[in-house]
Amino acid sequence: MTPGTARSPVVPALRSARAVVFDTDGVLTDSARVHAAAWKEAFDAWLAALPRDTATSGAADGAGAASRRPFDAAEDYRRYVDGRSRLDGAAAFLAARGLPADRAAVAAVAADKERRFTERLRDRPVAAYPGSVRLLRALRGAGVPMAAASASRHAREVLAGAGLLDLFDALVDGVEAARLGLPGKPHPALFLEAARRLGIPPGRCALVEDALAGVEAGRRGGFGLVVGVDRAAGTGAAGTGAGGSGAGGSGAGGS
Repeated sequence: MTPGTARSPVVPALRSARAVVFDTDGVLTDSARVHAAAWKEAFDAWLAALPRDTATSGAADGAGAASRRPFDAAEDYRRYVDGRSRLDGAAAFLAARGLPADRAAVAAVAADKERRFTERLRDRPVAAYPGSVRLLRALRGAGVPMAAASASRHAREVLAGAGLLDLFDALVDGVEAARLGLPGKPHPALFLEAARRLGIPPGRCALVEDALAGVEAGRRGGFGLVVGVDRAAGTGAAGTGAGGSGAGGSGAGGS
């Protein structure tokens, strides 16, 4: 364990858990930034192409200025799409703007986002947060079972590219979630499946998340400890001072 990791207030709690489940985007890797950029391009292109008479709720002039304002890669991403599947995220944002959120519209925006994200991922592998890598290695050295869980279908590729995949005992990604028919966050099914694969009851597991929907999922799933990572506040990576912002759970119940 490095000195920086040893000083972290998060590590003692996580090491006392029987197992730890990690979200990936924004917790382990800098992929949340790439997702947000791809969403912004896709949503902004969709908004710009809307006919002027597109019906919106509460917009007197059709698709009014408020409904058409560009997607905010920080606030809108956090509020509507972070931690959700592509289809759920697209539907939530369009509905929030009072724009048509029928199946065809949602599928079109989600497909455009997927194409843009895949292109970015092909051009440059996503980096892991150094503090998160130190934390993973410290937990691995302590013999704590770990699982990675993500709504993204690219989680395996991202983790492999960052050199983290071999540190996990289990992975439940968007591909597996679709195969099993798991509902998206804030439903806890994704994380419960990860805990099941580790063979540890959720009440004895810790969950590390950065998305509000994911923190809520951890609470609903009865995880013993839910750690909320807030990178926007400049707290750094999990294991280097990120902690209880937005976190709850039932205490360090995994001990």
